[in-house]
This record gives sequence, C-alpha cells and structure tokens, in this order.
Amino acid sequence: MNAQGLRRSLRTGLRVLRAGLRGWGGVGAMAAVCALAVAFALLLPLTQSQGDGGPATGGQGVAEGIQAKAAAECKNPQDQSPAPSPLDGKTIEAIKARKDPRLIVGVDQNSYRWGYRDPNGGRSAELEGFDIDLVHRIAKDILGDEDAVKFKAIPTNQRIPAIKDGRVDMIVRTMTITCTRLDDVSFSAPYFLTGQQVLALKNSTITGYDKTLAGKRICSAEGSTALEQLTADKAAKKAGVASADITTVVPSQLDCLVRLQLGQVDAVVTDGALAASQAAQDPTVELKGDTFTTDYYGVAVKKGANDLAARVNRILEQYRQDGGWQSSYDKWLSPTLGSRSESAKPPVPNYK
Repeated sequence: MNAQGLRRSLRTGLRVLRAGLRGWGGVGAMAAVCALAVAFALLLPLTQSQGDGGPATGGQGVAEGIQAKAAAECKNPQDQSPAPSPLDGKTIEAIKARKDPRLIVGVDQNSYRWGYRDPNGGRSAELEGFDIDLVHRIAKDILGDEDAVKFKAIPTNQRIPAIKDGRVDMIVRTMTITCTRLDDVSFSAPYFLTGQQVLALKNSTITGYDKTLAGKRICSAEGSTALEQLTADKAAKKAGVASADITTVVPSQLDCLVRLQLGQVDAVVTDGALAASQAAQDPTVELKGDTFTTDYYGVAVKKGANDLAARVNRILEQYRQDGGWQSSYDKWLSPTLGSRSESAKPPVPNYK
C-alpha cells in the first residue's frame, strides 16, 4: 500500500469505526475514533520506496532460516558497536561537504511521545518526542546546529531499505538491535531498554503472552522484532501462539492499533514502550502481562559506517553524563512508563 492507499484505508476505517461505535457512547468510543483520526491527521507523505506493493520480505520459512543463522553466529547484538570517538571520518565528512549540510534522518511521526506531531499544534507543529530529542542532539554535535536535520517519515518495514538505498544517513525510530539486522546495517550502542509486550482491549480475556492467545488474531508490523518473535514461537509450537493467527502484518506499528480498535484483531504484539504510549492515548486498551523479551533500541546507520556509529556513541555517552537523556525521558516517557520502570535509566553500553 502506498501513501495514497494508506490515506484511503484510514478514511474508510474512520467511517467504519464511527458506524460501529454509535452504540458505545462515552469516552471509550470517542477515544477510539480520535485515535484513528489522529493517525490520519499525522500522516506525512512517505518517501519513495518499494512500499507495500513490493515483493514480500518475510514468510515463515525465510524468517525461521534467517533467525536460526543469526542466533548461531551472533551473541549480544547490543554489544557489537565500535568504541566512542569524537573524530570525523569519511561518512561524516561527506555529510558536511553537501551543498545542504544537514543530517537526513528516518524517524516515526505517528508514535506518541517518541516521534509525533502535536495534534493541537496546527500546521506548524514540529516533530517532537524522545527520539526527536536525540536526533537534535546528534545534529548539534556533528554539525553545530540542532536544527540541521532533514526528517523523513519511514514506516517500520522500510527502515533497513531506507539506509541501504542511501535515502537516509541514519534511522532513529525505536529500532531494536538484533543479530539479523546486523547483517544489513550497523548500530550505535543501545540508548533504550524495552521488551515485547501484548496490547489488547481492557475487556479482553487475554492476560499476556501466554495460553490466552490461543486461537486469537494477533497483529504485528512487517520487519518488526515482534513479527520475528511470533514467527519463531509459532514454529516452536509455543503455548498460545501455536494456534494463534499471526497473518495480520501491517507496514507500520500504529496500523495495528487501528486494527485492534476496529475489531479486526484481538491483540497487538509490539515493544512495551510503544504500547504504553498507545494505551495512554486510548482508554479502551491496556497492556496485558509483562514484557517477555529484553530489547535494546539503537541508532541504525549504513553497514560499515563505523565512524558515524562511533561518533553517535560518543554523543550518547555525553547525553547520559550531562543529564540530557534523563531530562528527555522525564519529559516524554515517564508519564507512560513511570520513574521506576526498568526503562527509566539509560542502558550501560559495552563495545566490541
């Protein structure tokens, strides 16, 4: 589905949702309608790519084979980044030599408190959120101007292609560092700790990533850690997931929330940090059970761009030390994740 098709889907979904919820009444119905309306309102024109009309990138057999290979050859993927360095290498020099010397960064613009536009900000609303703060910090260090950034809205399933094709210099978009992804891109050291979690309607009988998922329809995003986990667990006949329907796979993670609100799926599996923000937006949904994986977000760059990864690691080091990371967390994420969450402090990096 291209950008125009996604807009049409959202318009149709909004009409269906309104019709389906007429009998609901109250805050829950309004919240669900608003959530879909906000998703439509926040849509940026997506950058040109293969998009959803391109060839499928997954398939259970392929995913299983890749995951098995990655698991055998890679341990602790979050520890595979180069040591911090303040130097300008060839990648950074090329960025500075551009006619328009700005960082080109792939981000999300639909994830509440991570990368989004305030729906009350009007047409001039700037991108803001935890990931956006980090991008501005990186730009300030490398280019001397925190606003020397060209943002590109990149859907979940296009993060790696966008880097490999050279459409962006880096991705700062709640992207988990995994062994499989290290085959295609390089990562900074981790800047955030989270884990996979289940999101479902409050009145659902689902209690978490367990046997209550048996026979349920689960949504995940293409190219996501969640889909990899679901595919592997289904193949391994894990209780609950073995009989679940995991065929609902969408381009971007927010699309799963829309499917859940429309009653087209029973649950969403995604990063707990993102799910918490969605639950804060829509009072009809909630997190079910605890996180069941340990995942780390990193800044993704082109494979082999070690000078840029090392420079980002130096920036992250300073960001942690001077309180910038904590200040951003307290502003954007503490309201949804809390001050006692395991995510409330920056992860301690290890370098290769």
